[in-house]
Amino acid sequence: MSSQDTSSQKNNPVIKCESVYKIFGENAEKMLQEANGNVDAQVFQDAGCVVGVNSASFEVYKGEMLVVMGLSGSGKSTLLRCISRLTEATSGSIFIEGEDLLALSGKELIELRRNKMGMVFQSFALLPHKTVLENIAFPLQVKGNKLKDAMTRAKEMVDLVGLTGRENYFPRQLSGGQQQRVGIARSLAVEPDIWFLDEPFSALDPLIRKEMQDEFLRLQGVLNKTILFVTHDFDEALRLADRIAIMKDGIIEQLDVPANIVLNPATEYVRKFTEEVPREKVLKIESVMDPVNSSEELSDLKVSKDAIIETVAEAVLNEDKPVAVVDENDKVVGTLHYSKVIHMLFGEIPQQEEKH
Repeated sequence: MSSQDTSSQKNNPVIKCESVYKIFGENAEKMLQEANGNVDAQVFQDAGCVVGVNSASFEVYKGEMLVVMGLSGSGKSTLLRCISRLTEATSGSIFIEGEDLLALSGKELIELRRNKMGMVFQSFALLPHKTVLENIAFPLQVKGNKLKDAMTRAKEMVDLVGLTGRENYFPRQLSGGQQQRVGIARSLAVEPDIWFLDEPFSALDPLIRKEMQDEFLRLQGVLNKTILFVTHDFDEALRLADRIAIMKDGIIEQLDVPANIVLNPATEYVRKFTEEVPREKVLKIESVMDPVNSSEELSDLKVSKDAIIETVAEAVLNEDKPVAVVDENDKVVGTLHYSKVIHMLFGEIPQQEEKH
């Protein structure tokens, strides 16, 4: 996954939401105006309205995977549907690559969806009478591609998601995980810049789910899409996300990188979400390394600042001397003492070491 730290990416978000509200109910717009942006979900509920999204503002950058998570009814799917305009926002602004999404005509919106957006939902919605290849080629044909070109592209997608040899199967001949791969391949066939995924793996059993997450990370490594991924599973969010937005009652309680959400929960609700998470599964070496000390003798082992602690803990603990921490250019940017790793694995991090 790419970093989203360069200034050009910061200046040009792919998705930008400003004070987005979605309130269901007859008097929603009137009540929202009267509330002057200060929406109390309970007050609205008493008046017969349901608050789906409450003042959501954030940006997503090119190549970034933002995972939106929360429990059932938290508003995460509603937010996704507003940004893809499957649901009309009650108020606020949504920009896709600088273009005002809410100002687009129906025709322009269809064009945008066909050419820039890919969507995968929990239900695979495959066409039962079409083969794997035909299902994947279908959106390309809708776009007006010639059958031969659509089939060639579909075959590439079959190979990409690991279904080679099953291209002529019908959906009923596939397992749940294989069907979901077809759904993913179909949404990728149109080469979307922006990819919306709403609980795509939640119907799968745990083993297949983990395989699909691995596959998904591999695909993202190859394709570098801008992704909005909705899940209720915190472990899944931690595995996949560049940043995580945690929602409750339509409000984004915290939006941050996984390590900060675990180390510095912004609200009590977020803290409860994160308290069971083993820190070594989330935190990168960068968050526990010390500054370089020129007088210190280092071991021959080097570890990446971006490595998750759990993945290198054993190797570090086998070293007698501090270990060099390097960046992507193999430049030493810090040192790691095994005492830090022991604290992380077997006890609380001392307060001064939490800062990074």
